[in-house]
Amino acid sequence: MNIPGFALPDPVIGDPSVLNEWGTVNFKTWYFIEWFMEGSQRALFSMLFGAGIILFITRQEKRVDGLYPADYFFRRQIWLLVFGLFNGFVLLWFWDILFHYACVGMIMFAFRRLSPKALIIGAVICLVLQTARENVDAYRDRKMIYKGEMIAKMDTTVTKLTDQQKEDLGAMTGFKEKTTPESKIKKMEKSLKAVRGSYGGFYEYQSDRTFKVEVFYVYYGAWDILIFMMLGMAFFKNGVLTGKASSKVYWALFLGGLGIGLTLSYFRLQPLIDYKFNIFEYTKNISFEYYQLSRVFRALGILGLIMLLYKSGFFKWFFSLMRPVGQMAFTNYLMQSLLVGLFFMGSDLATMVNCNDMKYIM
Repeated sequence: MNIPGFALPDPVIGDPSVLNEWGTVNFKTWYFIEWFMEGSQRALFSMLFGAGIILFITRQEKRVDGLYPADYFFRRQIWLLVFGLFNGFVLLWFWDILFHYACVGMIMFAFRRLSPKALIIGAVICLVLQTARENVDAYRDRKMIYKGEMIAKMDTTVTKLTDQQKEDLGAMTGFKEKTTPESKIKKMEKSLKAVRGSYGGFYEYQSDRTFKVEVFYVYYGAWDILIFMMLGMAFFKNGVLTGKASSKVYWALFLGGLGIGLTLSYFRLQPLIDYKFNIFEYTKNISFEYYQLSRVFRALGILGLIMLLYKSGFFKWFFSLMRPVGQMAFTNYLMQSLLVGLFFMGSDLATMVNCNDMKYIM
């Protein structure tokens, strides 16, 4: 899921059209990940984190009295925040999630005693708000395009544009120019240049990306994380996450979740392909954003599948193999940044120290 972020320049990370990869194995791989997996793994991670909050606090409450359980929990979250900053600004992983989990996890402390029903209702409310946010933003972009195109049709030899009309026209024109193939190539070359230069330039480029993601996702993605942390808490309390629910529940999650989620994913991706990743035309013509809805259903479907495999008893060997990995989730997450970062950038970073004119292999 994260290798493209380490290995590829902007905007190639999520746009196979930049290098004209239509029909290649790269395009098919991109499509499979976006259609089936994208966002669902992060969602499952968030569910487990939500359940982990209850586990941690419950264990502390059995050991100590008074405010100590809360004190230990918030210390834990602050350390998580520190490690998130370390991951982002030292290991230079700009898609770090620990910082956001630290912030949102503190909010979730207030909801830990809610019933499963109340937590699920809370998750649904967060989903509605996040979906509304996505579509309000899309509506504003469409409105900006419409206003700009109307102004562009005006005969300026007859009608003098007002300052506001000039601003609206400039916004539309600027957005359109950024989505052209030429602009994408220039953006890619700029990204490559940043990582081919000095270490100082590379660090500035990566840390700037980290800063933007950290700030943007805390502001924009808090509802996103809250959805799944609340579901994780609810599913832990009602037994869904621990295998105590009936097989019918897991079959419903599996079939309903993947059935709906994959269908919504198709309707989300097909217009993007039809418009050849031209975000201007995509934004102008789509009527609804399905991302968050598709992600929720796909995550629930994958959860249902995992639990069906677990309850079947035929895959005990697999879960036994994976258990130590799950118990080291935090360590593995940081090791991803270290090992994958070294694989794609390690030798280049060493070269940067001695030579400003190095070759960066993407």
